Amino acid sequence: MPDRHSLIHASYLVLIKDNKVLLARRINTGYEDGNYSLIAGHVERSETFTECVIRESMEEGRIIIKAEDLRVVHVMQRNSKEKVANERLDVFFVAEKWSGEPMINEPHKCDYMGWFDMDHLPENIIPYIKHALEQIQRRNFYSEYGWH
Repeated sequence: MPDRHSLIHASYLVLIKDNKVLLARRINTGYEDGNYSLIAGHVERSETFTECVIRESMEEGRIIIKAEDLRVVHVMQRNSKEKVANERLDVFFVAEKWSGEPMINEPHKCDYMGWFDMDHLPENIIPYIKHALEQIQRRNFYSEYGWH
């Protein structure tokens, strides 16, 4: 039997308040350190995308979100060509409401968390995150990134 095609799965939280999006600056992770991203994480075995984004919201930002308050706003098939090419499936959720004020809960992985105007994102945002946010603003539900 040939090897099956596999994807790395990840969930992302897009919190928007007054046309501002919550971003976190990465440190000490070995990946895109010094650049801004969303609260996010890899989907673990036997976990749904929804369960993942709820877990990561608490782990990274001390934000409590209920599944019924989440809405998928974008899906991205991404080819990440870091050291070796690997394909990813990224699901971006908007939370309609949440409990708690977002704060850094993993200071060993994040040194700043704050609200940024959607129309003036920081220069040092991870490129595929910027792409996803642009697609969300355009109301494009699906995109492909990193293939060419």
